[in-house]
Amino acid sequence: MGESSDGIERSELLVHVLAKDPQQPQDEPLIASNINEQLQHMGLSTWSISLQRRVRDALGRLQPKTLLEVGASVGHRTAWMLDLFEREERTLQALTLVEQGGKFGVILKRLLQRYDALDWSNVVVGDPERLAAEHQAWSLAAATGAELSQTPFEPTYDAIIVDGPSPARAELVSTYLPLLHPNGVLFTVEPDMPTGEVADDDEVGMALVNGFNRWIQLISDTQSSHHVAFMPLFGGTLVAWLPV
Repeated sequence: MGESSDGIERSELLVHVLAKDPQQPQDEPLIASNINEQLQHMGLSTWSISLQRRVRDALGRLQPKTLLEVGASVGHRTAWMLDLFEREERTLQALTLVEQGGKFGVILKRLLQRYDALDWSNVVVGDPERLAAEHQAWSLAAATGAELSQTPFEPTYDAIIVDGPSPARAELVSTYLPLLHPNGVLFTVEPDMPTGEVADDDEVGMALVNGFNRWIQLISDTQSSHHVAFMPLFGGTLVAWLPV
């Protein structure tokens, strides 16, 4: 995404990308809705409809050729994206889904099959941070002239969506930002903010505190290298990064 043809400054591009698209349908796609019901039964959380819809709108504007989703779970957000691509009769060069749970990986492959997307998609099962570290290690080896081992990732992605537990979200964003194309956009949702006093022996509470402190540090650290935009919506704040 270079300088906009309609004269939008690069620093303002994210505001344009994150805006609501009135041309897109407002209702949740049927398959995504069915997955959402399954999530409720399984006691798993997902992004709100407002967040899902706005990310879908953004991807419709960006028209990415390569897309990475970290923390795909059972495919609720993926179904929103695949519905967009199906309606636009568009296939990608590469769609990479990263999910830690092997059983979820099987479910994701079934979803991709339903949308005839297996030919241009890849489900990667494993720890997201470890997978990214391995990819970066091989990338460095290639830069020094060594042969590049086959990793499950593309060299860069036009769009990256990062999800994961609140305490780990900042670290995940930091880990995957290097895979972002110079004109690409990375999306996530602001992690939960700690409330009230947290005892030192409260491991869950302290993890949330430390994770949010890491988030504040991430926002500060990336201000000089990226344009960062925040879009408050029902159910959370969508955050996006675009390299300067």
